[in-house]
Amino acid sequence: MRITSALAIPDSELTERFLRADGPGGQHVNRTESAVELRFDVVHSPSLPDDVRERLLARNDRRLTDDGVLVIQARRFRDQARNREDARERLIELIRSALHVPKKRIATKPTRASRERRLAGKQKRGRIKRNRARGWSED
Repeated sequence: MRITSALAIPDSELTERFLRADGPGGQHVNRTESAVELRFDVVHSPSLPDDVRERLLARNDRRLTDDGVLVIQARRFRDQARNREDARERLIELIRSALHVPKKRIATKPTRASRERRLAGKQKRGRIKRNRARGWSED
């Protein structure tokens, strides 16, 4: 499975399991195993560069198990082949997003004008609340 021109994951590192899908399909859905569960062991994969592995594991993703196995379930389509392709595409997109190195955030201080705007807004809000407490008359 090719991720980029420099990165590919062999099919031997992927585990596919087929299960019965829920949803529309009538009796057909009870007889066929069209849903696909694709498992990829992020921790023990020799194909992934270390920095990509770290970024994938650092994500707070519910599809990642405690053992570092990424589980993708595909049951969008009614046939197994399309669900299988869908699961693989989603894995590719996930790994491609981890290839991107996030920019370091540079801490900055708020400008003087922005501090003054903030304080002016707070004073205005306080005046509104103070007037509420006094009540208003209909003269």
